[in-house]
Amino acid sequence: MGKEIERKFLLLSDKYRMQGESLQYIQGYLNLDHERIVRVRMEGEKGVITIKGMSEGIARAEYEYLIPAEEALEILEKLCHKPLIRKLRYKIPCGAHTWEVDEFQADNAGLVVAEIELKEEGEFFEKPDWVGEEVTYQKKYTNSNLVVNPYNTWPDHK
Repeated sequence: MGKEIERKFLLLSDKYRMQGESLQYIQGYLNLDHERIVRVRMEGEKGVITIKGMSEGIARAEYEYLIPAEEALEILEKLCHKPLIRKLRYKIPCGAHTWEVDEFQADNAGLVVAEIELKEEGEFFEKPDWVGEEVTYQKKYTNSNLVVNPYNTWPDHK
């Protein structure tokens, strides 16, 4: 079974930009049920469909498959909940892991979040000096929530 173990953080600075290249991501959701999420996205020129189960702590079932880019674009346009999530993703190597930093755009512009995927829940990882407060358990920072509650509608966003 596929499994995702992920922790999510806000950032203290934009120093990560000097440490990696960005790639444009566009993603949408076919299903936003908290027990099972179905996402389609374009990662640059690559189409991907992902099925995620309900979170248990910081872990959940995850299955991901490549799909033809033309079909991914059609699904995003015709079938996914709107607004679509648009972001630049930076991949930053750090020790034994790779941090993924998402700079959100459009309705979520101004939000920047860093994620790290782990093999085990208690696994040690190096935290770069640009990584700040952990928000792993705050559902408002999940991409699926940003579709129904975009960052530009948050009363407390900075």
